Amino acid sequence: MEFKIKTGDLATHKTPCLVLGIFEKRKLSGPAERIDAAGDGHLSRLLKKGDIEGEAGQTLMLYDLPGVTAERVLLIGLGKKKEFTRANYRKALAAATTLLQQSGAGEATLALPETLPNTLDLYTGVRDAVVTVEDKVYRYSRTKDDKRAPKTPLKRLNLWVGKKSETAQAERAARHGQAMAEGIRLARELGNLPGNICTPSYLAEQARALGNQYPRLEVEVLEEDRMAELGMGALLSVSRGSRQPAKLIVMHYRGAAKETKPLVLVGKGLTFDAGGISLKPAAEMDEMKYDMAGGAAVIGTLRAVCELELPLHLIGVVPASENLPDGAANKPGDIVTSLSGQTIEILNTDAEGRLILCDALTYCERFDPEIVVDLATLTGACVVALGKHPAGLFTTDDRLAAELLAAGEAAGDRAWRLPLWDEYQSQLDSNFADMANVGGRDGGAITAACFLARFTKKYRWAHLDIAGITWLTGKEKGGTGRPVALLTHWLLERAGQG
Repeated sequence: MEFKIKTGDLATHKTPCLVLGIFEKRKLSGPAERIDAAGDGHLSRLLKKGDIEGEAGQTLMLYDLPGVTAERVLLIGLGKKKEFTRANYRKALAAATTLLQQSGAGEATLALPETLPNTLDLYTGVRDAVVTVEDKVYRYSRTKDDKRAPKTPLKRLNLWVGKKSETAQAERAARHGQAMAEGIRLARELGNLPGNICTPSYLAEQARALGNQYPRLEVEVLEEDRMAELGMGALLSVSRGSRQPAKLIVMHYRGAAKETKPLVLVGKGLTFDAGGISLKPAAEMDEMKYDMAGGAAVIGTLRAVCELELPLHLIGVVPASENLPDGAANKPGDIVTSLSGQTIEILNTDAEGRLILCDALTYCERFDPEIVVDLATLTGACVVALGKHPAGLFTTDDRLAAELLAAGEAAGDRAWRLPLWDEYQSQLDSNFADMANVGGRDGGAITAACFLARFTKKYRWAHLDIAGITWLTGKEKGGTGRPVALLTHWLLERAGQG
């Protein structure tokens, strides 16, 4: 989509549809008051008929409104004025986008409320609008005939701001939001693809395509023979049950001086997880195509950074594999040797994400990184603990935790910190190896993070367990693209552009 910032007299602004907000009890937002005045109170008189009260997400389309050049005027409910929240703001934007997609307008002008929720300034309000609208216009159609696709989809949205002096800030926000939204869209699309299309090789191809598109991005893909030479026994043990070869995808973005220590993002790229010999239940196993959402989010975030040309030294690492049952697959009780030299007893083959991640995390040592953040759909235990709203954040680095939590709040893509105490480490004790790959039911998300911590002692590190946030079930089933927004905002801050 195309986004443009507009100022000037709303009443004389030519647009197929002008979008205005109203609060509960039919109270007009500032821009709506201007339109009402231009039409000698006609809008207020219409509202008295009771077709819309202003509850968050309500919509009403009006035509031929007196005193207005716009062909249509779409009213969207913002909820209670004294309790105008970011959630209601986004809900209103989503509802307006849905109706605009059905209207045939093709283009619209959104007049942002002059009074935004307490948590939002103009920059965040504009960026939220761009990300939310892009989220709602996304439609998956790669493997289906999209019969319900809009005949005249929304192609352009103008964002009106009240003061000309605010134009530069709003344009910056729109540019950041659009890059963020494109990264989210890429991550969603990769996650929504079925496992027979989105294989480890396919993920590698998409990374290479980005490398061809952006000059600052270099992409290297390590094949299984190279990984074997290096000693990545944990990662390669997972792929043995699959006919699809594993890949280690390394994306090197060079936007800063060569001597600058890199930030590294590591994303779990399990393109399908049947659980291996510890086979998952058949119900909802199709959703295990999303087990590569961490890798997809790393690729999506790299795209956003490339679009914005941030002055950063950034590396994305995606260990990619399938986890299937086969005569060559890992068996409970098997012992594998990781790249770090530490041995691992595999008590549950369905705890495979940590096996591919641990070798990738050890591999990151060669970059002498400033910070490494890994993200993975790692444990159902994290979903039990936190539900499907925040990611689980694990780190012993308080400063890094504060940065990531603040980035999540700023992006509306939140995380919540869980403990990473040494007391949990004993649950990983094994009689036959340096460690077991699971630590029992108690604190499962924590012991999974404790396992990864054993491979990250040489650099600053944080782990995001994203199992609860990366896809939706039910009627809205599909990938969310999270936590691309969190990571992109964190990187914007790191680049001094947040």
